[in-house]
Amino acid sequence: MPKHGKKYKEVAQLVDRTKKYSVEEAMELVKKLSYSKFPGSVEVHIKTGADPRYQDQQIRGTVVLPHGTGKVVRVAAFVSDDKIEEAKKARADIAGNQDLLAKIEKGEIDFDVLVTTPDMIRELAKVAKILWPKWLMPSPKAGTVTPNIAATIQEIKKGRVEFKLDKTGNIHVSIGKVDFDTNKLVENFNALLQAIEDARPSGVKGKLIRKVVVAPTMWPGVPVEVQTLK
Repeated sequence: MPKHGKKYKEVAQLVDRTKKYSVEEAMELVKKLSYSKFPGSVEVHIKTGADPRYQDQQIRGTVVLPHGTGKVVRVAAFVSDDKIEEAKKARADIAGNQDLLAKIEKGEIDFDVLVTTPDMIRELAKVAKILWPKWLMPSPKAGTVTPNIAATIQEIKKGRVEFKLDKTGNIHVSIGKVDFDTNKLVENFNALLQAIEDARPSGVKGKLIRKVVVAPTMWPGVPVEVQTLK
């Protein structure tokens, strides 16, 4: 178990462990729990009823958060020559093909998300061993292999995030910053939970979302009353 400092223990006392908070209450409290020198992220941790060992219980998808995440996301587009200008107009930070491939091979990765089109994905196989460990390899399930390159870039820039089941059956997603207005955090939270419910796999029986905790990065978590979810 990690050892927590005096400040952590002090703010942890603000959370009543005997209760579950409404979404609104939880977001208000999360904003009070962070004492970082910079506005930390608000993270949502979800325990699901899905078993990641089974293919028909996998959960993976994307959602455009209404108010974004508060982070500047650098997007690279690996596209054919005729789509480079389109990608740049859609606000891609980097757009190219062989030149971009060469940079990746050298380990020069100056982006947070890499998108490509179906006709170009094969060429990225050359650098798959570099991209996979960094979770940067484009994938249809993640919505980063798409024929609609401009729309995809715009969505990512607006605040599209990916969610997926980890090996323990949990989902972890950042939905904003602690300096966001409470209502914006609530709306982002509800959008995420609805998207996860919409992505419910056929193999899951019973309740999909079993437990939800929200927390500022590196600070105590607040349990949310699942029945209050919209």
